[in-house]
Amino acid sequence: MRFATWNVNSIRARVDRVASWLERSQVDVLAMQEIKCKPEQFPLAPFEALGYEVAAHGLNQWNGVAIASRVGLSEVQTEFAGQPGFAKTGDPALEARAIGALCGDTRVWSVYVPNGRALADPHYAYKLSFLAELRQAAFAWADAPAIIAGDFNVAPLTTDIWSETDASAETHVTPESREAFHALESAGYEELSRRFIPEPNTYTFWDYQQLRFPRGEGMRIDFVYASAVAAARATGVVIDREERKGQGASDHVPVIVDFDEP
Repeated sequence: MRFATWNVNSIRARVDRVASWLERSQVDVLAMQEIKCKPEQFPLAPFEALGYEVAAHGLNQWNGVAIASRVGLSEVQTEFAGQPGFAKTGDPALEARAIGALCGDTRVWSVYVPNGRALADPHYAYKLSFLAELRQAAFAWADAPAIIAGDFNVAPLTTDIWSETDASAETHVTPESREAFHALESAGYEELSRRFIPEPNTYTFWDYQQLRFPRGEGMRIDFVYASAVAAARATGVVIDREERKGQGASDHVPVIVDFDEP
């Protein structure tokens, strides 16, 4: 199975580019983040024409996650156990930040971890809570083939960000965020892109502003965690930097993992 995760930054704006990439890359399962639409607004036709089923979860023009699969798609869930909600005031509401499904024999989760915004913002506590509850929920899937992938909004190593003094990423580099990210390992998971691509300054995201991409000022914040059963099947990883180039590119690029069949 060929798996990929990609923060597409609006599927309606980039559906042609995503569909073209799927056709070229021959990915079997794609986890998407920031689809920025409701399920009924998702542009299904190009995916179906390529043989994919799609499960999407979105509530408005923000956030949103989806899974496209051509190896089966069943047992769809639009939240994980304990998933926290968010509201600056009043009762917290669940956001569209996680979707899970059985694809073939593998439980796949596409997650869009909260940004955190600023250290003094309630969104930062929300981010840490989201990661903590995700780790707790992950124990339930750890004994079978499972993948937890997406935009984690954490740069786990100092070499995963062009500058740790980047004011727009202050919540991505705190010891607490990094500890919460790595805690998934204690639930029985391995982050696969690091195994195959350990090189420093290998980024998956470049902001649109200030010519960050041509200047090489990016972050590595998109990752693929796999349970031990799934990780044992992994044979290689590609970070498709080419997809950051050209007109209409997302600010993130796909991370692709190849798995042997069981």
